[in-house]
Order: sequence, then structure tokens, then C-alpha cells
Amino acid sequence: MSSTITTNQSFFTQLREQIEYPGSGVLSKVLLKDKACQYTLFCLAANTEISEHTVTRNATINVIAGKGFLNLSGENIVLEPGVLVFMPANTPHALQAQENLSFLLILSEKVIEE
Repeated sequence: MSSTITTNQSFFTQLREQIEYPGSGVLSKVLLKDKACQYTLFCLAANTEISEHTVTRNATINVIAGKGFLNLSGENIVLEPGVLVFMPANTPHALQAQENLSFLLILSEKVIEE
């Protein structure tokens, strides 16, 4: 995978070429980050689970390849290519990869509404 880029310059990559599935578990690579967002490619081996957790930033999942399930606040969502999921900050979620699964995770700053 390419190096992490932290910049205000333009960035381009072919996500499918960046995919590397581990023999087991999770491989993640931060592709790009700035002060507002972080773009991370996640590659999960088949039958990998990520236990329930929360993050302090808003999160968006964009599935690239494979199949799995996301439990988002008790709701089960099928993850397959083309699925886009938005999770507000601090939303409990867990993940299971049925097959090798890859997705782009975008973390963005939580906007405090007045």
C-alpha cells in the first residue's frame, strides 16, 4: 500500500489496487488525513470480527469488495459492494466479515450544533 499523505494537496489512488487481505484479522492503512478527516482502507480476512466499540468522530463506511455484517446500535446491516453507511460519533457498532471484506472508512470531525 502507498504511504500516508498528510497534506492540503490533491490526492488520487485506485482503491482496488490498494487492497491487501491478511491471512487473518484486520489490515488497515491510513491513506490520507487532514485536520478535518481521515481516510482509512480496511481489509478484513474472512470470518474476522471487530467487537462492539464507539469512536469520538463521525464515521462513514463505503464498501469496496466482499461481504459482511455491521451491527449499528442493534440494527444489522449487510455490507456488500456499493453500500454506504454513516455513523454519528459515539454510536455503538460491531463488524463481522463473512468473506474477505474491504471498505473505506472516513472519520470526520463531529460538528457541535448550537
